[in-house]
Amino acid sequence: MSNLDRSFWTGLGVRVVDPTAIAQVGALCLRDGKSGPEVLLVKSSRGRWIIPKGWPMDGHTDAETAKIEAWEEAGLRKGKVSKAPIGGYVTEKRFDDGRVATCHVSVYRIDVKEMTKTYPEATLRKRKWVSLSKAAKKVDDLGLKALLQALK
Repeated sequence: MSNLDRSFWTGLGVRVVDPTAIAQVGALCLRDGKSGPEVLLVKSSRGRWIIPKGWPMDGHTDAETAKIEAWEEAGLRKGKVSKAPIGGYVTEKRFDDGRVATCHVSVYRIDVKEMTKTYPEATLRKRKWVSLSKAAKKVDDLGLKALLQALK
């Protein structure tokens, strides 16, 4: 079992597994569904279900970056973003040229108020609202799966 399989943290206590890991920012978009809370998943460029995420942006806080990523990748129009990360996970980023990098993803909660059908990556990504338990089954990233299971 690699370190990535056990590299999960919740709350504000960060467990650093690899000090050379690259920082990323994720958006856990939530809404009230008919049967309870639902999370928004998007398809990655490699066809995996993930949450919107990306690199930190100069001139923006990580919370602002999470909201921007949710807009670009999923069409979030309005939503309240947590000021601090609600948790996070460690994952591997696979680049098109074959390189692999370890990333620490700090996850910010966004309580979604409004979505739009037209957004920058609408033609590139599918999006889907699912319960937290279904989301945990759909994602294959073990760190993200553990984060979603902890929130159920």
